[in-house]
Amino acid sequence: MRDLMRLICRSPLLDCQHQVQGVTLHSPHAERHATMMTSWWAFLTVFAVLVLLLGTGRSQTFAAAMPATGELERRLAHTVTIQDMIAYAYNENPDIAAVREAWRAKVESHRIVTGLPDLQLMATYFPEPLETRLGPQDWNVTLSQTIPFPGKLSKAGEVVKTEAHIAKLHLDKTVRDIAASIRKSAYELLYIRAAKKVAAQNARLLEQLRAVAETAYADNRAALIDVMKALSQTGQIRYDALLLDELELTEITRLNSLLNRPPQAAIGQLAMPSLQPLSYSLEELYQLAATHQEEIRIAEQGVSRAKAQIDLARYHSYPDFKVGLFYASIGKPDVPQRPPDAGDDALGVQFGLTLPLWIGKNQGRVNQARAERARAEAVRQSRINASNTAIHVAYFRLQNARRLIDLYQTELLPQAAQSLEIAETWFQEGQSGLTDFIEAQSIWYNFQLTLARAQADYGKQLAGLERLIGHPLTSPGPPAAQPREGKRP
Repeated sequence: MRDLMRLICRSPLLDCQHQVQGVTLHSPHAERHATMMTSWWAFLTVFAVLVLLLGTGRSQTFAAAMPATGELERRLAHTVTIQDMIAYAYNENPDIAAVREAWRAKVESHRIVTGLPDLQLMATYFPEPLETRLGPQDWNVTLSQTIPFPGKLSKAGEVVKTEAHIAKLHLDKTVRDIAASIRKSAYELLYIRAAKKVAAQNARLLEQLRAVAETAYADNRAALIDVMKALSQTGQIRYDALLLDELELTEITRLNSLLNRPPQAAIGQLAMPSLQPLSYSLEELYQLAATHQEEIRIAEQGVSRAKAQIDLARYHSYPDFKVGLFYASIGKPDVPQRPPDAGDDALGVQFGLTLPLWIGKNQGRVNQARAERARAEAVRQSRINASNTAIHVAYFRLQNARRLIDLYQTELLPQAAQSLEIAETWFQEGQSGLTDFIEAQSIWYNFQLTLARAQADYGKQLAGLERLIGHPLTSPGPPAAQPREGKRP
């Protein structure tokens, strides 16, 4: 700033003052012209300095360093867990990044809202100076500051704090939704890969059955229809394998989209998480959702914001204040007898306030805030009702998937495997035809797929239910139903 002042003082504009003062003046008009020139350049100097002083500032920005994802990227190509993918998405997913920056912007708005209004600088120059008793007034400068009524800014800050809290809950909600989508997609991918293994295993068995059927048909121990059934079943499994390949690519693309990776980027072997039982009853789930679900918490913060807005609206009925400084440049009077204080510059202090006389407008602000509070309370109750309905539906589907897992894993699949073994023994001993053997194999194959489907559905429904609750719903312990391949005895 000192260099700036030195530069201004050395400006040719200020040198004109000395040049004018160095001229021998012969008339009052010339003296008046010189005085006006001197005052003009002094006015420009003061105004420029004030503008530079008030306009100088530093803008502060924050940037959060994102954790390195190189290690997670390497895991994705080999053996990866669902938690690894969720951590990767937290760093890379653009939806999460957008909501995170929106939250940061809302946090920064607190400093904007609670800060005093900008200073106001007003400068006036008179081409024809105003004549006063002390001399002509060439220019003046006013510097003023508006001061809101005490408590108004802090109440506005409370409103912004609730909005920042809402923005943070939106971030939590977005992370929760992305995590739930990743879990659902991962369980679907696990099902597809498990189904591919089942299809490959049964394809090898059917190849053996087809060879046996052709040999039996050549020896007149089997009918042509048996050979055709074996060929038909083999073709169906081959079609299933092709369909599963396409579904796997589709699911990988969906996962990569959630992870913000190229569509065809490789996803290695997924570590299957244990499917543990639910730790809460339906009534407890309702209570947990009322406490933890982000949508309900956002609605509750909306009620808090509306209450703060009512208090803030009342502050508009109180006056705001304004204080300032006034400075006027007074020149030398052109009179024969000058007063002792002739040419002294004027300095004054200003004070003002707003007059909120329009009662109807101010009452309208309060009524508007009250209506917003009533709306927020209605939205909160609506969120609770919708949440309870969705939780009940998801709870039923989760329990149904649990029952299917128990049914197929403990009863139907072991029975189907035993039936397949008996059918093979009877066929080899000539007590039944090849058709019975193929039917038993088809049932065993379908039961394996159904079990894998139920296990994937259980994981997906659990992810959906935890998304509705906003809280983990399983407790550490032995797994309830580990996905496994059905094995032929």
